[in-house]
Amino acid sequence: MSFMGPQIPGRNFLNCVHIRVPQELFLTLGLISLVENILVILAIIRNRNLHSPMYYFICCLAVSDMLVSVSNVVETIFMLLNDNDLLDVHPGALRHLDNVIDVMICSSVVSSLSFLCTIAADRYITIFYALRYHSIMTTHRAITIIVLVWLTSITSSILFIVYHTDNAVIVCLVTFFCVTLVFNAALYLHMFVLAHIHSRRITAFQKGRRQSTSMKGAITLTILLGVFIFCWGPFFLHLFLILACPSSPLCKCFFQYFHLFLILIICNSLIDPLIYAYRSQELRKTLKELVLCCWCFGM
Repeated sequence: MSFMGPQIPGRNFLNCVHIRVPQELFLTLGLISLVENILVILAIIRNRNLHSPMYYFICCLAVSDMLVSVSNVVETIFMLLNDNDLLDVHPGALRHLDNVIDVMICSSVVSSLSFLCTIAADRYITIFYALRYHSIMTTHRAITIIVLVWLTSITSSILFIVYHTDNAVIVCLVTFFCVTLVFNAALYLHMFVLAHIHSRRITAFQKGRRQSTSMKGAITLTILLGVFIFCWGPFFLHLFLILACPSSPLCKCFFQYFHLFLILIICNSLIDPLIYAYRSQELRKTLKELVLCCWCFGM
């Protein structure tokens, strides 16, 4: 990406171990992730039981993951073709392609963080305002939120790429990452503490069942958030170190592992659909039907 700061290929600082990541690995992981997220999106569209605000937000999160996969696959294919002298493209066209890929990845970052916050807020409302949930989180409001998130993500990403040479862009991304993490952590902590206290007071079976279902959704999103932090954390630390110590030998050593951080980002897009399927029986059932249909069609 163009605003990632200095890349230092071919140099070794503090006897850093240089790790080369094959382009084929990027391509393989990207294709698997792409197929997984497409299946999740199709499953949510196909199953009417999944037509609810939470699954709309999860579908958008899958689209965000798909953006990472698509950008990775396209970029890797072009690099493989270029390395083998099978592609003769004008440098200007490659720059435009790189900018488009950067916008896609940046949009994925901003939208993923935004939808994680949105899902957290949705679970919070489900748990503590169960009787008013359908009047608070209507389908119309959910769609409005989705449109606003995508418009904001795409617009901010274009601005980030246009002004990628300005350190303010990196400051904005790192700040947004930290703010959303604090927001989610505070919301989940409050959610689980109060839900534990509230669950003791529930006597009606139906309410207890609803509480259990809502908490299951909250736990699912907690897992998603944890995976996101683990996979994207090194990347944002990379951005922070570009601002904090761009000339430090230790930081330059850390910069050399940038491709490993990209692998982690792709793994996040690959793991998320597995979490959806594992935590949701309804979604898992629909995914099995889709895979079976695709297999039978292929036969």
